[in-house]
Amino acid sequence: MATTATRTDRWKALDFGPPPSGEAEPDQPVLVEYVSGGRIAVITLNRPHADNAITTEMGARLTEILETIAVRPAIRVAIITGAGERAFSVGSDLRQRKGMTKEEWLRQRQDFDRTLYTLRQLRKPMIAAVNGHAYGGGSEIAQSTDFIIASDNATFGQPEAMIGLAAGGGSPALLPRVLPPGKALQMLMTGDPITAQEAHRLGMVNEIYSQAELMDGARRIADKIAGNSPTAVQAVKRAVRMGEGQPIEQAIAIMIEAHWRSAVHPDRIEGIGAFNDDREPTFQDPDY
Repeated sequence: MATTATRTDRWKALDFGPPPSGEAEPDQPVLVEYVSGGRIAVITLNRPHADNAITTEMGARLTEILETIAVRPAIRVAIITGAGERAFSVGSDLRQRKGMTKEEWLRQRQDFDRTLYTLRQLRKPMIAAVNGHAYGGGSEIAQSTDFIIASDNATFGQPEAMIGLAAGGGSPALLPRVLPPGKALQMLMTGDPITAQEAHRLGMVNEIYSQAELMDGARRIADKIAGNSPTAVQAVKRAVRMGEGQPIEQAIAIMIEAHWRSAVHPDRIEGIGAFNDDREPTFQDPDY
């Protein structure tokens, strides 16, 4: 006897579904714009019709952009956000994945691992400006940046377990660092999302803006960072990242190494001179 599929409320809390088929794809699935005299790169995930779900091609383009930012000394800060009003990104495009063979799936997984590794290893500050849903790999992209600011309608979720997957883009390691471990486990096990307000209260999100003001807020923060010594900013980022989880004296040793690098750099002379002259400093591009 034939059976009729019964519709479910299982996915309603996530407020998104598979991307529509037959929609025209943008020429560029990821955009990059260089602003503030080329010192800030604004990266935009650009598939708004699909809630910025990430395809294989989109991941490859994002990797290419991140690798370009990494080797251009003039770029001092990067911001990553999503196009449209609904989503930062809802993670991997499940419509594309539906027809994949096991080999194709694993190949895509390797490609996405490279993207996220490149993002985590970026020496330059990276800000996530999260507008709307950040689910699965989208949430993991945000977690892989240095800090998150969000619009007041943002939500964060890891729904992988709901579709039979253990989260694999970093959240089992990253989420317990930005949330209480129990809350992180609840999100990973249930798939239930949290609001921007709860994420802010728990320390995952630094600041909340209205959706209309989010990118202006991100630009203000990025401009402030870009106006500081990029050598000092990158050194302190390295000290924080390399010192995480280390015994205190090991973390202090990493910090001192970063401090001494900045102490003998010309930016230190310029910064102290600018302070005493009551003027804006002019810092060099970072010295690798």
